[in-house]
Amino acid sequence: MPDFDLLRKTASGPFETVREALAVRSAAGEPTLSFEFFPPRNQEEAAEQLWRSFDALMEVKPDFVSVTYGAGGSNRETSLAVVERMAKEVMTIGHLTCVGGSRQSTAETISRFKAAGVHSILALRGDAPLDNPNALETGELKTALELVELVRETSDLEVGVAAFPEIHPESPNMAHDSMVLALKQRAGASYGMTQLFFTVKAYTDLVESARAAGATMPIIPGLMPVGNAAKVLRMAEMSGASVPVELLSRLENASEAEARIIGMDYSIKLARELIEAGAPGLHIFSMNLSKAALEVARGAGLCL
Repeated sequence: MPDFDLLRKTASGPFETVREALAVRSAAGEPTLSFEFFPPRNQEEAAEQLWRSFDALMEVKPDFVSVTYGAGGSNRETSLAVVERMAKEVMTIGHLTCVGGSRQSTAETISRFKAAGVHSILALRGDAPLDNPNALETGELKTALELVELVRETSDLEVGVAAFPEIHPESPNMAHDSMVLALKQRAGASYGMTQLFFTVKAYTDLVESARAAGATMPIIPGLMPVGNAAKVLRMAEMSGASVPVELLSRLENASEAEARIIGMDYSIKLARELIEAGAPGLHIFSMNLSKAALEVARGAGLCL
């Protein structure tokens, strides 16, 4: 296995795009390492937790990071502020949702992301905010494909899109999802990032289906460390991700401490198997907590 830590230390400064990071790491025979963060709510303690975790994760020299964006732009200002601060240290992807938005307001947000130092946007449809449940019907932008097109029309920013290992909740089948991925690629998307999932097969089936549909862009698996088993299982239920029966049975009667060990062992094994299966990198959902994210990165051999 390559000496990932040495290679990261000798990299010449931050990458400017995800595709650049993927190309450089692939040429060196290694996967990319990246982390996802979310903007803190208006509590000082939450903000301090975010920046402590960010500083800790920067010590292992990730290739890039991403920052999530609330439904209907509900946390836009906080997200932009976080992105601007992170972009000074590492290539930062700004998530952007479009549901309920107008073309003009969304184009203005794209411009603000660029001014904040963003070089890449993850274009997402998003969910309707709680205070505007009819946003999908009333907004001008109704699909992530339209958002990809708008980003390409109004900026020179790189565009990435979401990929669904276990089918989008509103999709009839994976073939349809893969067709949409191919359409997004033709519209200008250059990489995909997956939603939460728990098996290598879910990822490899997605990649195989996407390739058959003509979506040849790299698809980076998003991995959620099972550090807090109860919390992750709730998120899996909300997102529709299937949790393997063997993992559920092992967690069922475990204490909190035992559940963490079981969950992290499973997460590290999954990370290793994804790399062995040819994943171009790992995007670890940090949940603004560095300990579990670092355990997975180190356990997968991506850093010391």
